[in-house]
Amino acid sequence: MKIEIYDATLREGAQKSGVVFSEYEKKQTVSALDGLGVDYIECGFFGPATAASLIRFAETVKTEHARLSVLCATRRPDMSCVEDETLLSLASSSIGCAAVVGKASLFHVKNVLNTDGETNLRMISDTVGFLKKAGKTVIFDAEHFFDGWSEDPSYSKRVLAAAVSAGADRVVLCDTNGGMLPDVIGLTVESAIRFTGGTPVGIHCHNDIGMADACTVSAVLAGASHLQCTVAGIGERCGNANLTTVVPTLQLKLGFDCIPADRMAKLSPSARQICQIANLGFDESSPFVGGHSFRHKAGMHIDGVRKSASSFEHIDPALVGNSRSLIISELAGRSAMAGILRRFGFDCPPESDAPDRALEAVRKAEEAGCQFDSSEASLYLLIARTLGKYERPFLLKDYKLIFSAEAELQSRWTATVKFEIDGRETLSAGEGDGPVNALDIAGHIALADRFPFIAGIKMVDIKARIDSNDSAASASIVRVFVEYGDGNGVWRTMGAATDIIAASWSALLDAYEYCIVRHSQVTAD
Repeated sequence: MKIEIYDATLREGAQKSGVVFSEYEKKQTVSALDGLGVDYIECGFFGPATAASLIRFAETVKTEHARLSVLCATRRPDMSCVEDETLLSLASSSIGCAAVVGKASLFHVKNVLNTDGETNLRMISDTVGFLKKAGKTVIFDAEHFFDGWSEDPSYSKRVLAAAVSAGADRVVLCDTNGGMLPDVIGLTVESAIRFTGGTPVGIHCHNDIGMADACTVSAVLAGASHLQCTVAGIGERCGNANLTTVVPTLQLKLGFDCIPADRMAKLSPSARQICQIANLGFDESSPFVGGHSFRHKAGMHIDGVRKSASSFEHIDPALVGNSRSLIISELAGRSAMAGILRRFGFDCPPESDAPDRALEAVRKAEEAGCQFDSSEASLYLLIARTLGKYERPFLLKDYKLIFSAEAELQSRWTATVKFEIDGRETLSAGEGDGPVNALDIAGHIALADRFPFIAGIKMVDIKARIDSNDSAASASIVRVFVEYGDGNGVWRTMGAATDIIAASWSALLDAYEYCIVRHSQVTAD
């Protein structure tokens, strides 16, 4: 069974606090979603203030698979469609699809629209009919449908009937408050389908109780054939149904046809790309697409996966463009470490003591506060140093930081760093907005002369965590995790110390060192 995927990231997603898409970023997002194979891409809300820009946007964007859509309101209670300049503009535009949102709850009709139920029905019917006559594909979004159904199901039925009789191509049942449970959603969708006269029924769920994905799956199992969602579930308040969870669940677990099979492997990279475009930190714990989705830490899990992947993995990660990784920690054993050594490219014959030496080094580092769950580059370096597999490309001799406060409370930091490279000392300075920024700039300058490719890497993310074992939190272990990228990939390192600057500097040094090792490996290949 084919399930239409209607992505609303550029509209619902933009309603998430802190998310703003520029026109260029919108085009990047459309390109990524079109490549993924979704059926519809909603570009925004078509209102008086946005109509002109959305028309221009639609005229400049070309897609291979997806159709562009916009969300619009019904006509106002006090005017006809031909008197509504926004609807007239939409009707005459090149935008081929419109999702018309109308109230399906009498409570909202009376208390939000400040009108009566009969007028609301005419508003819906008139608007859908007007846009259909203009040649548009019209999707009717029945806002607050499930709340309205619980209040007065007969009125909610009349709302759907008004849209269907006016020619709506699909009717979408919206859990706008995001408070419904999956069984309620399923039973209600099943009931609604009985009186829609064959018009396809869709589902639109918000995530206010963490049930949007489950509710969406329940709706599809009940017969819904159109689902609205966003990448990473971003949206108003707690967000929406998550495309990257719902689509693979329906397609890989339940056998529905959501996106072209050959596009499913684009799911993980597309999710990361769109979150980056939206300037959002990517949730590594996301099902299917997260970096932790197929990452194994416990010793028996690692041992099981190495023997049979299906023992602890519900699908092949490659199906969604993801990959397996094994984490070495105090929970891992010798066989798990041997597997890691081989993956890192180190020789590890059965009689070798390398796994034991590496495990001991990891355990000592963790006792000192290190964590390698999400910093595999630092793990690689620790093991390589322990096994004597390479010589450090540089040595830190000294570093200093100077803080200065300027007028209007403007502050600047200056860092000086001294490295020994190829037996010679080099001293460089950098000025930044904070101590880590200043150290990063100085480090780049100091190393770029000998390793010019260092100039092309930049910090993508930095996080600090405090591990407080007593009441004196200021003296606790601070862990700093950094992520660097060079345009061809990213790597993550960490540092641990009682001093946040020392921990940050340790993570930065590992990032530079791993970059050099990585570059030498690529060059050798």
